[in-house]
Order: sequence, then C-alpha cells, then structure tokens
Amino acid sequence: MSTRRTFLHASAASAAFAARKLEPLAVNGGSKSITVPAARHGAITKWPRYEAADKQAVLDLMESNRYYQEIPLLEKETIAYTGMPFAKAHNNGTNALMSLFFAIDLPPGSEILVPSYTASATIVPMRFFGLVPVFVDIDPRTACFDLAHAAKVITPRCRAMVPMHSWGRPCDMDDIAAFAKQHGLLVLEDAAQAQGATLQGKQMGAWGTASIFSYQTSKVLPAIEGGMGLYQTRELFERATAFGNYDLPAAFPAGSQYRKYHDTGFGPKFRIHPLAAAIARRQLTVLDKRNTLVREQTAKLNARITQLPGLSAQTGRKDMARVHWASNILFFDAAKAGFSKETMVKALSAEGVRAGAAPYPEQHQFAIYREAQWWHHAPVVPEVLPGCAQVNKSAIRLPLFAEQAPDLIDQYAAAFEKVWAHRDGLSKA
Repeated sequence: MSTRRTFLHASAASAAFAARKLEPLAVNGGSKSITVPAARHGAITKWPRYEAADKQAVLDLMESNRYYQEIPLLEKETIAYTGMPFAKAHNNGTNALMSLFFAIDLPPGSEILVPSYTASATIVPMRFFGLVPVFVDIDPRTACFDLAHAAKVITPRCRAMVPMHSWGRPCDMDDIAAFAKQHGLLVLEDAAQAQGATLQGKQMGAWGTASIFSYQTSKVLPAIEGGMGLYQTRELFERATAFGNYDLPAAFPAGSQYRKYHDTGFGPKFRIHPLAAAIARRQLTVLDKRNTLVREQTAKLNARITQLPGLSAQTGRKDMARVHWASNILFFDAAKAGFSKETMVKALSAEGVRAGAAPYPEQHQFAIYREAQWWHHAPVVPEVLPGCAQVNKSAIRLPLFAEQAPDLIDQYAAAFEKVWAHRDGLSKA
C-alpha cells in the first residue's frame, strides 16, 4: 500500500537520482564519488583481521610448551559451536575433504553428485578412492546446488552428494536432505565458505553425514591455514582420523577396528599446526560478531543499489542467516541495465569503487576430468552447464566492509546511482 511516507521517500530518491545525472562521471573527467581516503578504505575492507588477542594467543602458545593441547581444544569448541558430535582438525580444508572421502568407504566406481561451481578441492581428491564426480549445475539466482538438475543426472551408481555453500549463502539443506533420503545418498557438506551460516537455526556443517570447514586466510574463520572435518558417527570420525593422524588411533576405545593402526595410520600426515589451531580458537570466539557486522553492512548497501535496473543479489530465505565469504557478489543483467558489464566495472572503478568481474572455476571445464587415466571410470563431462555460465557471465564482485562504515556505504551507493543515472550515455560506449 502506498503511503505519504513511501511517496516522499520515492520522491527524494528520484530527486537524488536526477541530481546524480548532473554530475559528470569520473571516467569522463568528473569528481570521484569515493572520497574516503584510500588508507581508511583499505582498512575497512581488509581481510583477514587479526587483533592483539590473536597475536597474544600465538605468543602464549609458543612460550607454553603445550602446543598439541590446542588441537583437541579447538575440536571440542567446534563441536560445541556446531552441535556435530565428532570433529577432527586438519592442516587445510583440502585434506579435511581427503579424509572425509576416505572415511565414507564407498566402493570404487561409486558416483557423487558435485557442483561444478566450486574449488577443485571439493572434487579432485575423490579420485584417490575410486570415486567419480557427476557434475551438477547451480541455480543462477543463488549460485548454489541445483536440485532440479541433480534429479536429471543422478544414476543408480550415485551414493552421495556434496552441496557447497557458495559465497556463504547456505544451500537449501532441508530440500537437499529430503532429496538425499529419497535416493539413499550421503550428504557431505562443503561448508568451507560458510562457517557460522544457519538455516532454520541449524549451523551449516551440521546438516550432513559429514562436513568440512576451511581456515585458509581468505575464509570466514581465518587461521592462515587449517581445516576441520565434522562427523555424525564415531566410526566415520575414527576412520578419518586414522587416515591422517598416525599418533591418535592408540587413544580410540578398545573395541575400535581402527585402534590397531596406531603408530602407522594410513600414510598421510594431516595434523593441523598448533599455532593455526590457536588462531582458529580465538577467531571462533568472534565469528558470530564479525559475521553479523559484515552481513548488516552488506545488506545496507545492497538494499539501496539493487533498486537499480539490472542489479540483484543472491536470493535468500527468511529462515536463513547467511554469511559472506571473500566478496559481496551481485548479479548484473546488461539488457535490463542498458549497458555492458565491462562498461559498468570501468565506470565504477573510475568512481573509486573496488569492483570487478567475478568469474569462478567451473570444474567440468578442466582437463583432469576429461582424461580417463585419473579415474576409476571416466566422468561424464557436460559441455555446458547453463546456471554456471550465467552466474559467471553476470557476477560482479564488491569488497566486504568489516568495520562500521556508513560514509563509505553511502559513497558506494552514490557511485552506483551516478553511473546508472548516465546509463543512456554508457549504452553507446
């Protein structure tokens, strides 16, 4: 319903937009919209963020001679945070995935539904265990796992699925869980980009049979390097632990079938560095606070600029609390905007906005999946996945604001409005 307040708001916005049209674009010699000093701009968008307490935790550990106690403490605190019953820390997220694929102990030739829009670590380690990827498209509105496409490509050999929470936006895990139950699949969550995100109040990483986090320096919980595997059952936990930790099976219960592998494990050594564990423990204490701050800042900016024709954000749900990994990802529709993505990025950059295209790997395009020698049986590789292609064509990347920055948010919004106010001229560029 239209009210006097909404009318006045719309009128004010329209007047502001008209005023932007009178300002020459910076790309054409006008003044920049971003006047916040570069040093402060950089400080607001800096990631990772390590505070005095993080540095002190490292120094304290170095002086304590209790290095390896940090690892079980991190695991215990992660269990408390996520609600998953078992956790094993690893030296990175890739080896957390490697251990997970070993733990599920599927027969060689078993197929796993995987998104193509993900990092290689989500998929390539499968080949060491005879597992075979089946590539699934993404929903272009969310950049997350497309269940409708999964239903088209699933085969009788499929035994599991790996949803990946793109850019911190949770997959629709309730629907995924129902799909998995219908088809008898394990759910293996790649939550590397989404620690702290929730759906229906339940943490990402707690929906699957097993899951992983990454602590690499760009991640939501950065510890320079590191990773975590989470497991619903003791058997999966023990098998994953024995794979990369020769020193731990001796502590398994007497009836464990993996206790006999003490002092040998299964070859790899995937123990997290204790200093990384110390940083991760400290970062976990501020995770929710930082995620909330970044989410609120991003929402303020996006609420304003997604009113512009052709600009949209990843869609969400009311029962979802997303996080943001690495960038604020927006989708640009050139036909609705009236000018090209390249022209937009150039114009925004001239205004001082730190904007860029946001291509992300489409795994099905890489050579390793097309060479049968690396796989128990060769993956079926699609020529194109339309959702992946659309997202990579349309996505743009903005920085995340990790400090309160109302002035910078306002200047970013003003820069977008200024560029859009000149879109008739930009359409001819």
